[in-house]
Amino acid sequence: MHDTLRILVVDDDPGTRRGIVRLLSRHDAVEIVGDAEDGRSAVRLIREKRPDLVFLDVDLPDADGFAVLEQLDAEDRPEVVFVTAYDQYAVRAFEFHAVDYLLKPFDAPRLLAAMDRGREAIRRRRALELNARLVALVDTMREGRETVPSAPRPEPAPLSEARHHVVVKNAGEVIVLRAEEIDWIEADGDYMKFHVGGRSLLQRETMASLEARLDPLLFRRIHRSTIVNLDRVAKLTTAYNGEHVVQLKDGTRLKVSKGYQEGLQEWLRAGL
Repeated sequence: MHDTLRILVVDDDPGTRRGIVRLLSRHDAVEIVGDAEDGRSAVRLIREKRPDLVFLDVDLPDADGFAVLEQLDAEDRPEVVFVTAYDQYAVRAFEFHAVDYLLKPFDAPRLLAAMDRGREAIRRRRALELNARLVALVDTMREGRETVPSAPRPEPAPLSEARHHVVVKNAGEVIVLRAEEIDWIEADGDYMKFHVGGRSLLQRETMASLEARLDPLLFRRIHRSTIVNLDRVAKLTTAYNGEHVVQLKDGTRLKVSKGYQEGLQEWLRAGL
């Protein structure tokens, strides 16, 4: 059973606003705490209602969605799904750690997928808060105090952590992926194919361009056409002909070319 997800909808288009509210309201575990048509109302309602998740239009009459968030203190910022008809804002949306980026027009399944991403982000944040509180409790007990400090809400991650998200434009959608969701990536002609939990996403991009966007501590090139998430690596094996193969935790086997073997072996020896 899910906790009730408190949602605010901000969009200057009445039809879009009503549509989002109508679709989300069908779910028992959702409470729509309000809706707004401009930035000023959005800031006021976020402070008053303290929603868990905001569907926030980028293009508002008096301010863009980014300006709305900039007016809020860190502890007042909810999780955000940006909504827009334009894909050029996607990179900046990541800087604000948006949980998703909805490109108009979108259908009901896509909207609900964004809501589920928001719910998962909230679950992770609350788990971190609980962990912080437990750590504080243990520290307090060790020091012999009787009072238990309340857990601070985690500050938003610094903008330098934008590499922890990857924007993929796939089949007319702009998809926001957390870097750790990606299993491995391969070149496919003029496209890069992202393998993510059993599904594949295609984006037109060069290997060099993509590699520059990825966190080098999490991703490593193992072939001229393959990048792997190091957290997915189960083992490195050597065939009778000397060829090295990486086996992922899901059983996927990927060839390691000679030029990349030494770096991968160093990583394995380091136990990272």
